Amino acid sequence: MTRKITTIGFDADDTLWHNERFFQLTQERFAELLAEHADPDHLAERLLAAERRNLGHYGFGIKGFVLSMIETALEVTDKRVPGEVISQLIAAGQEMLQHPIELLPHAREAVEQLSEDHLVVLITKGDLLDQERKLAQSGLGDLFDGIEIVSDKTSDIYARIFAAHGGGATQALMVGNSMKSDVLPAIAAGAHGVHIPHGQTWALEHAEAPEAEPRFHALPDLGELPELVARIG
Repeated sequence: MTRKITTIGFDADDTLWHNERFFQLTQERFAELLAEHADPDHLAERLLAAERRNLGHYGFGIKGFVLSMIETALEVTDKRVPGEVISQLIAAGQEMLQHPIELLPHAREAVEQLSEDHLVVLITKGDLLDQERKLAQSGLGDLFDGIEIVSDKTSDIYARIFAAHGGGATQALMVGNSMKSDVLPAIAAGAHGVHIPHGQTWALEHAEAPEAEPRFHALPDLGELPELVARIG
């Protein structure tokens, strides 16, 4: 009998290991440094607007986040932000690029178990060097049949990746914490999409769940993923 699912795609940040909480901690520090110039809510709105505006220039990841913080600091202070504040923002970004990797519950077990009978591919976006560092520190790298670090996640990109790894998108399943990046475009490409929510998700990654879509699945954690894959076939 032909297997319905040949390939499992895994998102990395906040699916296999913690990531967003480091951004939120740094953003809290950012608010403290700019407390004399803007209230936290207004500052958060300005920063989010800068991040959205800069995605096309810097892409996803820590470097773009730091540059957006610096840009926002210049805006809210009418370009009078102290050099020490800029220095601390750069230092905060460097700390983020060195934070230790902490795997999420069931991450290793799920990848190990599914890799026995399926092709497993890591599909992640962000800074190339940072994603490579995190994968190396995670200890999961050797389990994957393919590593794809992309500038963005679109249906065309998923179609290309699943065509290169396995039987194409119709025989693939993508799992991740982002409805916008991991689930919706994978389903649009023809794959199954599995949403595993994370307690902290970047505002620009929010999207509505396609509840009526038969290839959409929602799980509380990675521990239930092997059973779902077995049910699909």
